[in-house]
Amino acid sequence: MTDIKIGVVGIPGKWSTEALADVIEAKTGYRLVIDMAAVTLDLETGSVMYQGQDLCALDGLIIKKISEIYSPHALDRLELLRFAESRGVKIFSRPEAVLRLIDRLACTVSLRAAGAPMPATIVTEDLKAAEAAVERYGAAVFKPLYSTKARGMCIIEAGANSRTEIAAFAEDHPVMYIQQKLNLSGQDLGMVFLGGDYLCTYARVSQSDSWNTTIHSGGKYAPFEPDAGLIELAQQAQAPFGLDFTTVDVALTDEGPIVFEVSAFGGYRGAKEGCGVDAAAALADHVIAKVTQ
Repeated sequence: MTDIKIGVVGIPGKWSTEALADVIEAKTGYRLVIDMAAVTLDLETGSVMYQGQDLCALDGLIIKKISEIYSPHALDRLELLRFAESRGVKIFSRPEAVLRLIDRLACTVSLRAAGAPMPATIVTEDLKAAEAAVERYGAAVFKPLYSTKARGMCIIEAGANSRTEIAAFAEDHPVMYIQQKLNLSGQDLGMVFLGGDYLCTYARVSQSDSWNTTIHSGGKYAPFEPDAGLIELAQQAQAPFGLDFTTVDVALTDEGPIVFEVSAFGGYRGAKEGCGVDAAAALADHVIAKVTQ
């Protein structure tokens, strides 16, 4: 037990947020789950207040989740935490690092700049260019720039209806993020890293004919043992972001392994159910060591 105060930024009542708050409380005696919707930044007083607590007075903050749904609004919430960081609060992972991962396009640009293998991808506002991409790929996955767990994603196949389907997607998502649909053999991998070091790998295995394997779509977690080459690939993919805890989404395709994205917050439940690893406890120990050093 210590006398340090570490808050957890997340979604009150959600399993992963509460699990992390539980372990922080067990190790420090202090518990504070912070809902960013109720946080107020006062530039005059230099305070970031939540339920009477100035977050700038805490020793540390862990960002488990910034918002239930990803959106540009989530970037504004991170700016409030960036101010707390400027006042000396240690934040895990740093808001500036998380900012680069909320927007799918920002993550993609960083991954490709680092040389990570990814699916063929087109980003455009041009409907004709999107149509040409679908024709070239045969089938493509259209992804919102701000989403998690495959929410809002859809498959558009080449054919008579593709132009109408593309136009409908573009109404809600003018900047279209389009990836070639690949054969994922019914599973993809979550490769977990703590402080840049490899922790474990779990698989998300489809339990239906759904095109994606996410738990949100009925997938299940399972253990997976990657080889050294796959671990190195994922380690290189996450390295540029400097996150304290993350999961790299990797798929094994007919053309070899590819990286879909690096998670801003990591998969606690996947590590628990797929690997038998208590990621919340591991992260808590990591944060406590950093805060007290």
